[in-house]
Amino acid sequence: MAKAIEVEPTQDVTTAGAPGAPERKSIWGGIAWAVFGFGLFAFVVFVSYNLQPPGQMTARVANPNVTGAPRPVTPLFGDTAWLTKMQLGTIATVFLVVVAMVVMWRRYPRHPVLLCALGCTAIVWMDPIMNWAPYAVYNPQLWHLPNDWVLVRLSPTIEPFVVLGYVTFYLGPFFPAIWLLRRLQARRGVESFWTRHPLISLAALVYVIGFVYDAMLEIFCIRAGLYLYSQVIPFGSVFAGKAYQFPLLWESSLVTLVMIPAAILVYRDDTGRTVAEKLAQRFKLFAKRPALATFLMMFVILQFAYAGYGLGFAVIRWTKTATSVACPFPYPEAKTYDPNAFYARNGQPGPYSPGNWDGWMSAQPNGRPDVPTNPDGRCSPQNIGK
Repeated sequence: MAKAIEVEPTQDVTTAGAPGAPERKSIWGGIAWAVFGFGLFAFVVFVSYNLQPPGQMTARVANPNVTGAPRPVTPLFGDTAWLTKMQLGTIATVFLVVVAMVVMWRRYPRHPVLLCALGCTAIVWMDPIMNWAPYAVYNPQLWHLPNDWVLVRLSPTIEPFVVLGYVTFYLGPFFPAIWLLRRLQARRGVESFWTRHPLISLAALVYVIGFVYDAMLEIFCIRAGLYLYSQVIPFGSVFAGKAYQFPLLWESSLVTLVMIPAAILVYRDDTGRTVAEKLAQRFKLFAKRPALATFLMMFVILQFAYAGYGLGFAVIRWTKTATSVACPFPYPEAKTYDPNAFYARNGQPGPYSPGNWDGWMSAQPNGRPDVPTNPDGRCSPQNIGK
């Protein structure tokens, strides 16, 4: 009997973008990516051109009774230059990330990690909503977008440009997690849980690493005066009631709802394909444009994941369980952000800003409750520091 001839399987088109994998040439595909790149560049230029200087706010946000930017809270180590350092650091980080992506794109065109980095950057448009949901109030002394832009209006005070560095935040935990997972798989063998359930294992590692990473980064940024959580649930929060309170259990857990999908999407199994590539193939998205299909799959999934993060905090907002207010409100040049009148009940002086979406979107059909300032509350001037 003649011996069967084994045929080497052809390279699957969905592996395009992997190191060493051939990429199908297409002039239209190149044009599409060129348009995308130009659009992204134009967006960055547009945002940069419209940035507002520190302290410039519309009457909707600004406190007319305060001149300058007095601070009732001392920043970390008493250093008043933290904002400058962090904004310059953001510019440097964005520059280095762009350079790294351009270099890597030339070496490994349409690599899944690069596509995921673009997807993580693209979700930034939702950031004002994600500031609204968890009561994240940014320091008005940051460079920021105009207060009255349609989407920007949702941010309690301002929408800063530092969010452009989010790609290092959401995708960052993947790299130590995948390194650790590979080492555990090599040590424990093919019968170990780490090898038999790689996606669950990766998700667990990203959760732990992401939780610690987020907690360290955010607590530092809050203490440095970059922003605050004006209202938090007392349970599961650290420094509750202080100007630098932080919803540790809630924020550092919910933020991994974006980190975990980002990591899983770029996980490459023993077939050489990533999860995102396999999903794009299953849904038959742009079969002749595998890289574009992979990017769109990542973009959509990350959008839903980010929406899930916001929904978690929206539930907290709707139930009015975030009862601990940050005292004293550290940005007096802006109106006190008080959509639920909890600040007024605790004695924090006005004027108050209900912000946008203080009505039915916050489970308050009639908007912010009309509550007089409690002169004996813990946030009143005579009780601060006691």
